[in-house]
Amino acid sequence: MLACVNSTVLDVSIKEALGYEAVRGIIDRYIAKGVDWDLIKKLKVVGIDEISLKKGHQDFVTIITGRIDGKTTILGVLADRKKETVKEFLMSIPNRLRKQVRFVCSDMYTGFINAAKEVFGKKVRIIVDRFHVAKLYGKGLDELRKKEWERLRKILPKEQYKELDGVMWVLRKRPEDLTADDQKKLDNLFKHSPLLQQAYALKSELTAILDLDLDRRRGKQRITGWMSRVKKSSVRCFDTFLNTLETYKDEVANYFLDRLNSGFVEGLNNKIKVIKRRCYGLKNIGHLFQHLYLDLCGYVLYAPVKS
Repeated sequence: MLACVNSTVLDVSIKEALGYEAVRGIIDRYIAKGVDWDLIKKLKVVGIDEISLKKGHQDFVTIITGRIDGKTTILGVLADRKKETVKEFLMSIPNRLRKQVRFVCSDMYTGFINAAKEVFGKKVRIIVDRFHVAKLYGKGLDELRKKEWERLRKILPKEQYKELDGVMWVLRKRPEDLTADDQKKLDNLFKHSPLLQQAYALKSELTAILDLDLDRRRGKQRITGWMSRVKKSSVRCFDTFLNTLETYKDEVANYFLDRLNSGFVEGLNNKIKVIKRRCYGLKNIGHLFQHLYLDLCGYVLYAPVKS
């Protein structure tokens, strides 16, 4: 079993001189394909996220996790990301544990959010992950950058345009993380594109708001103020994001309650991606659950599965 940690079934079968099906059978006998709720005593935070099993964002599965004793625990790997599927799983959580849940961390996918609301009710706070939020407004800035790049390519001399190489990565940095060379590159870019300078300032402002130690009420007020300033500005690259933010403003503001996010879910997703590359894809959802347990066992020595 230890040989299976961070390895493939095929590799272990070769190293141990066992048949592939023999190794697969051992895993099936000793590691369950689902959670054993009897082993979980407390469950305060639940995370919901999705991941694609194939390239090109195909065959999405839903990963349900929990934070238990400061550790990330796999609760379920669901065959799709439909609201009904997620709701059915959440309803399968024993009533004693459902009553303990206080926060659900998710991205902005409506199916996840509505499923959590219908199962847990108003007492549980749904938190839209701040990193998914940042990804969306970062995308708006990047779309503007591409348009400005194309415009500048047509109007600037080749030598001046070449000076903009590498500025894309600088634009993605926080102002406090900029080096003197980074700032010089930005100053040169903003000299040619004041609109991009304004958009960068607005993006940095929202990031700074999310970094502040605020209560929920003040955090929501700051976000609302930021939205108002964007609407009054000449920057239009955030318009789509503003519509999304208006819809999920309460869920985004819930981040300030306990400063929770889906970082623990994203970290697990990175491990899943490694497993996918290592195993050339896993079509069996139960096997994915088992491989995650094996890899996590090598680090945290705990996961709620039947032995």
